[in-house]
Amino acid sequence: MSESLPAEDAKLVTLARATRARAGAAEGAAIRDADGRTYAAATVALPSFGLSALKACVAMAVASGSRGLEAAVVLTAAETLADDDLAALRDLAGDAAASVVVHRSDPRGTLAESREL
Repeated sequence: MSESLPAEDAKLVTLARATRARAGAAEGAAIRDADGRTYAAATVALPSFGLSALKACVAMAVASGSRGLEAAVVLTAAETLADDDLAALRDLAGDAAASVVVHRSDPRGTLAESREL
């Protein structure tokens, strides 16, 4: 239920939903970096290579020169986010890690939980 999120975070849900749907993937994610730039990705599941949607977002942000993170949204059927996905967010967040909000939603975008790293 992205209506209960701040407007900027609700935009991340929209980006993650569109990316997930376009790719037909199990998960979609979107992040906003410290400069306000957004990155959206879907799960990569190839026979020779796999990457979670959230890690793909982090990789795109790092490759674009991002140096911090404000918020993340993950659309998933999972009950929790993987520890290694959260670790990737912490790595990108750097010193601002205490103020990064992470929203977990179901694949349709209904909010399941929000928490700070």
